[in-house]
Amino acid sequence: MSPSNGRFVIRRAWVLSQDPSIGDLRLADVLIENGKIASVAPDLGPLDAEEIEGTDCFALPGFVDTHRHTWQSLIRHMSTDWTLPQYFSGVRGVLGKEYSPEDMYAANLIGMLDALDSGITTLVDWSHNNNSPEHADAAIQGAIDSGIRCVWGYGNSNDEWLPVSDIPQSHDIKRIAKKWFSSSNQLMTLALAPRGPQFATKEVTLQDFALAKELDIPVTVHVGDGAWGKSLPIIWMKENGLATDRTTYVHCNALTDAEFDIIKDTGGAISISPELEMHMGHGRLATLRARDRGIPVSLSIDVCTSVGGDIFSSMRAALAGTRYLVNVAAFDEGKSIPLPITAVEVLNFATQGGATAAWLGNQVGSLTPGKKADVVLLRTDVYGMQPLNYAAGAVVESGNAQLVDTVFVDGKLVKRDGKLLHHDFAQVRRLAEEARDRVLARAGIDEPGLWQPELYAAPDN
Repeated sequence: MSPSNGRFVIRRAWVLSQDPSIGDLRLADVLIENGKIASVAPDLGPLDAEEIEGTDCFALPGFVDTHRHTWQSLIRHMSTDWTLPQYFSGVRGVLGKEYSPEDMYAANLIGMLDALDSGITTLVDWSHNNNSPEHADAAIQGAIDSGIRCVWGYGNSNDEWLPVSDIPQSHDIKRIAKKWFSSSNQLMTLALAPRGPQFATKEVTLQDFALAKELDIPVTVHVGDGAWGKSLPIIWMKENGLATDRTTYVHCNALTDAEFDIIKDTGGAISISPELEMHMGHGRLATLRARDRGIPVSLSIDVCTSVGGDIFSSMRAALAGTRYLVNVAAFDEGKSIPLPITAVEVLNFATQGGATAAWLGNQVGSLTPGKKADVVLLRTDVYGMQPLNYAAGAVVESGNAQLVDTVFVDGKLVKRDGKLLHHDFAQVRRLAEEARDRVLARAGIDEPGLWQPELYAAPDN
């Protein structure tokens, strides 16, 4: 059967649906029709559809990364040994302003293909290097050409972002909304990614949020990360009517209990970047403080300048880092306690939790009939997975991008038999390498792996 009819059936997979009404099914079929999940059942019988063999695979909803500065894919791993203040100095003070529109396109294309390759089907692109209208257009085009589902967060230019900024935000987002986001029937949706009260003056922050209200789009904003995050940003946001159910808060490490209560009471969600936050010294992981209040929790990569781009690493970091915080406190007190979080919960953070935080919870995030067919098949026929016992544990602790065999986005095949379709790796690599070389040459950096920027001054608290 030709795939052109838009009907596929995944046969005999171990389904991890992330839908409580369906649960996990050890041997089941998934029917994809007209871009949506049509049915999930142990045996769907004969069907007029192209068959995808799911034996020895987990079938999962596509993963959701709720916060990634994808434009930084060109400078991948350069800040692996940097602190957060060094990141601000190096990326903001030196590199960001050297990007051309062509560089933005190359970065977004390879960064989003990296995400798709590891099973991330929805990405919140926190795009905060839009130094001109042409930069923004190129970033959006890169996302479109990748084939990923993308919430594109408009997030200022490099110069507007150097904290603490008193530069008013460009209103180019109005042009962008009209040009790129006039249709509701597309893979790309628009959000605002403002600097927020930590990284911009209060007056400018009010102006930024007013733009989101005028355009009727949601907001994703950094709060509670590093020394900047101790300034009680959520309390100020509530006092000024900015804390709403259309706001997703990124990091949240240094927030107070009162601030988490505000997020809960106003219907917000959070996005944590556990591996990056532990590397760069953002503060204590926010996982349990959010989860225990019933706040939707999601996972993100943040910056591939420091960490890898797959969600499996983020899941492992969330599981281990969250447990460590509780376990070490119990150890110091001489107590023995049960583990505070499970692999089942963390897998949900990476799927339905991510969809909720990306304002797409009723469209993706679970293998629920009627939702968009964003589906991943993860191979289990390898030494590190067998014999299978605990499915969520196997995905979180042994999953990796190389095991992602098949990926659907919106019912369309974008990866099959372990290979991304519709893109030539050599060509995409060449675009990225040429763009990287241009950026580094303009910045005067000869040995990017050895470069250690000066510390950017954090506020006194």
